[in-house]
Amino acid sequence: MSAIELYARKSADFDAKLQRTVTLLQQAAAEHPARVVLATSLGVEDMVLADLIASHGLPIALGTLDTGMLHAQTLALVERIRAHYGITVEVYRPQSEAVVHFVSRHGERAMYESIDLRKACCAMRKLEPLARMLASRSAWVTGLRREQSSDRGAVALREVDDQGRTKFSPLAEWTLGDVWAYVAEHGVPYNPLHDEFYPSIGCAPCTRAVAAGEDFRSGRWWWESEGQKECGLHVHHDEHPAAVAALPRG
Repeated sequence: MSAIELYARKSADFDAKLQRTVTLLQQAAAEHPARVVLATSLGVEDMVLADLIASHGLPIALGTLDTGMLHAQTLALVERIRAHYGITVEVYRPQSEAVVHFVSRHGERAMYESIDLRKACCAMRKLEPLARMLASRSAWVTGLRREQSSDRGAVALREVDDQGRTKFSPLAEWTLGDVWAYVAEHGVPYNPLHDEFYPSIGCAPCTRAVAAGEDFRSGRWWWESEGQKECGLHVHHDEHPAAVAALPRG
């Protein structure tokens, strides 16, 4: 059974949510001309946002992080976006010297050894490239939804991040059913791993399929307790000092 067959169910107020989402994206583009980017993980939520940006002709750039440990199915979406929408995705990668140093010091399986090492790996492969993606931007767009986890239950439609940029999360109110109903209705391309019970997809070593009834993000860093399951992209920098401190220097 495909993810569309399994999940696509519009909520009663879906049309109103959709209109609020489009309005928020239009505001993001108008308030931050040429300085706003969709930071896409290439997951289904971000594919919905890419579709809305393209279909409404909004001048919002698309950028993604190639951590060096993504599934091939995830990376393939970069070309699929270009072919389907005619949009080029900016790709940001970790600094190769930092990766070599980290792996030589801590090994390929460092993320399983301790929470500090896992977060340090995330900082190296995600936070540093994200900083470069956002360096010339005054705003960014994310696919965060309140339903995704207890840690994201208070996600705001718009807020100011710890660097003073405006952070838009236009799908904050959407349910998983809303997301997949939109995908089905508009023919949005998506990662085939979603059809294999991967509702949330990150780096290959840190992602697994989930069983029926499990939380949407239970397949991410499944060996850690619930309150630790963030990579740092969507928390304030001072909330993960161990990750930053463990980054390789020199």
